[in-house]
Amino acid sequence: MSKITISTDHNKLDIPYIHNFLTDSYWGKGRTIEAVQKSINHSRCYGIYLDDRQIGFARLVSDMVVFAYLMDVFIDKDYNGKGYAQQLINFILEDPELSDVKKWGLRTRDAHTLYEKVGFKPLANPSMSMEKWESLATKIVS
Repeated sequence: MSKITISTDHNKLDIPYIHNFLTDSYWGKGRTIEAVQKSINHSRCYGIYLDDRQIGFARLVSDMVVFAYLMDVFIDKDYNGKGYAQQLINFILEDPELSDVKKWGLRTRDAHTLYEKVGFKPLANPSMSMEKWESLATKIVS
């Protein structure tokens, strides 16, 4: 029987695997492997493993009290539909290190149903939220 484990150990993460997945995703196009590594270095990361082979990933940025922002969540397409994404999200939300967090955020184009199952909702007051985007190309050139 196959065994699923989830770990926050950065040393277990398969950086080339994560980079390849992200650069094929709609949200991670254009990221260099160096950018992926830097984002991992400055985040709380979760690898999900099937028999010690990484099959997914999630990254969280948080102050561990007020706010946590979930991003770069994925399960390898070969393992979709088996409940692994739900396991990963539940593990993150139940992480004792994050038990004080009051507000969680994320962005998704296509996984609303997954996140709604664990209590995420559209912004209650979207007019209170703002964002600033800088083009990756602008950052690389300057």
